[in-house]
Amino acid sequence: MKKLIIAALLVVGMTTFAQDKKERPKRAQMEKMTPEQRQEKQLQRMTTELGLNAKQQEQMKQLLAEQATKREAMMEKREASREEMKKQREASRDKMEKQRETMENKMKAILTPEQLAKWKSNQEKMKERAGNRMKERMHDKMQDDMEN
Repeated sequence: MKKLIIAALLVVGMTTFAQDKKERPKRAQMEKMTPEQRQEKQLQRMTTELGLNAKQQEQMKQLLAEQATKREAMMEKREASREEMKKQREASRDKMEKQRETMENKMKAILTPEQLAKWKSNQEKMKERAGNRMKERMHDKMQDDMEN
């Protein structure tokens, strides 16, 4: 009896997986398409799904072209913004590095060599602890994201 049930489940399972699935274009294939090709494919899909007439198709084609143009402009603007932010971060890092060097030069004038060595050692320890805290936060955040 158990063998019969197992065999029936196997047959049902195999027939379920053997059925043809609607092939959706894979992401890599979609990325290789030009924006015009994507618009045409979307228009074809909408025509078959919604039963668009010729006038509606022409209007949708114009709407999709407008939408694509706006999307491209937004993406270019976002990329320019990212580049600007990157430049600002680099400038900020350079400024902080110069301030650190200035501070260290002033510390050299004030402290003895032994005190300076101890201060540098303490600075390295603080940097290491901060890095460890950052790693812990990132780990905790990843754990929270996985749980949700």
